[in-house]
Formats: sequence, C-alpha cells, structure tokens
Amino acid sequence: MFEHVTVLKEEAVEGLSVKPGGIYVDCTLGGAGHSELIASKLGDSGRLIAFDQDDLAHENAKQRLAPYIHKVTLVKSNFRYLEAALKEAGVPMQDGVPQVDGILFDLGVSSPQLDEAERGFSYNHDAPLDMRMDQSETLTAREIVNEWEEREISKILDWYGEERFARNIAKKIVKAREEGPIETTGQLAELVKAGIPAAARRTGGHPAKRSFQALRIAVNDELKSEEEALLQAVRCLKPGGRASVITFHSLEDRICKQIFAKFVEKCTCPPDFPLCVCGNNGQLKLVNRKPIVPGPQELESNPRARSAKLRIAEKL
Repeated sequence: MFEHVTVLKEEAVEGLSVKPGGIYVDCTLGGAGHSELIASKLGDSGRLIAFDQDDLAHENAKQRLAPYIHKVTLVKSNFRYLEAALKEAGVPMQDGVPQVDGILFDLGVSSPQLDEAERGFSYNHDAPLDMRMDQSETLTAREIVNEWEEREISKILDWYGEERFARNIAKKIVKAREEGPIETTGQLAELVKAGIPAAARRTGGHPAKRSFQALRIAVNDELKSEEEALLQAVRCLKPGGRASVITFHSLEDRICKQIFAKFVEKCTCPPDFPLCVCGNNGQLKLVNRKPIVPGPQELESNPRARSAKLRIAEKL
C-alpha cells in the first residue's frame, strides 16, 4: 500500500482554479491525493497528466484514480522532461510549445519512500544505502559515500543539507571506508553522528537528518530538476493558467521564489510616468504574496507537513 498523507491538498488544488474542461498536470503523483482531487473536478472533456518516477506510485494511482482513469494519463518520467512528455502526450501546442491550464508540484520525498526501509532514504531504518526515487537510475547513495572524494562529499552536505559540520562528517566517512565499504543507512547515521559535536546533537532533531537530505538530493539531482521543470512550466502555461508549488525545505523554496520573481512584471519606468513605456510586462503574477503554510489542524494530524510552503503564480 502507498500510504501517503497529501500536504496542503485543498489549498494547492484550489490555487489551480480548476476548469472542468481544462488540461492539468500533476508533476509529482506520489500518493495521488492531489491528482484525485483535480480529476474529481474535471468534466468528461477535461484531462489530467500525472508524472512520477516511482513504479509503486503508478500502481497505487491505477487503483486510486480508477473512477477517473478515462481522463488521466500516467507518465513514468522525471518532471524535468515536462515539455517533451507533454508533446508526446498530444497536448495542444502554441508556437511549438504545449499549453495547459495548470501545473502542480509537491516536491521532496513521499512518505512511502521514507517508510519503506529497503529504499534507503531513512536514518530510522537500517537498510542498504540507496535513495533512488527511480530504481532504474544507476547512481546511489552508496556510490557517493564510498567512491566520491572527501571534498565532494563535504560540498554536498554543505550545499544541499546546509550542514555546519559537513567537513567533519566527510572526514569520518572517508576514514571509515578505508576499513571497508559503508553499506547501510545505520552505518552512515552513526558516522554522521560521530562527526557532529555532542553539544550540537542535543537540539534540532536527529543529527543525520540534514546529511541524509543532502545525499537524497544529490542522488536524484532534485534541485536542478526543479529548476528545469519550473522554467518549462512557465512556458507551458496558457494565459490565465496557474502553477501551484509545494516545497519542504529552504533550498526548494528559494528556487521557486527566484524563478517566479524572474517572470513577474517589473516596470522600470520613473514613478512619475503616467503610463508604462519600458515594456517589461513580465509573464507571471503572484496569486499569494506570502507562501501558504499548513494550519494547526493539518500539523496535528501530519507532523511531516510542518516545513511545507505553497506558492501560486498565474500566467499573464
């Protein structure tokens, strides 16, 4: 069973302002919570295209979306190939670019991936180091930990995990692998713990949290994929179409915020000009100036939602 509590489900789908006959894209199918709600709002002429790299997510979706399957297209792909996949799916195009009415992203890792021990995402289960969202890919966390140079491991932990003790942890990892390969999440979690001073381990949750996040992002090239996909999403939205983006940590949110800001109208005319003559009209407007966050009731029922932020933009 693909048991996943969908975060900000109502808010993210409401932000799309779903039209019954529109074409919508769920770039992160996961447990199909968002997809199910979008599909339930579509009429017979509407269409939903849902992406996921994970075979388990697709098997779950075939069951959960069964009542709507006639208007759903499931795509097994990384969302960084959004534009090409939409073309292949036969989405109507304008000037060679597929055009849709709404695109949703629910970034990060899903609960089943975290909870399924053998996937190697979690420091709470001792399992083989893996962390691949797409099991057909070759790069794993085991390869990074055992084969990459100390400097590269340190960079990953610093950049993607914002880990203050990245250099210490990388040294511990490299020294330990001289005695034999690091094979499991349990081994890695202990090495991370050893690389963080005892005083710093007493606060901020599990000491391995940031390092495991960093390795997962590196294995799946998540931030580059997000950047590429969001840029394509802006191109693929029809005028009036919307993008809803849920992020779970500061790096994801920063990328979303910066890309939205890049396309928002920025008039450079002097303030005393009665009309805009600069032509910097932009392509997006922000639907919500500040990110939407989960309310107390959602946080009580799903603590994993605590870091979620939702940003919504509309194509002009």
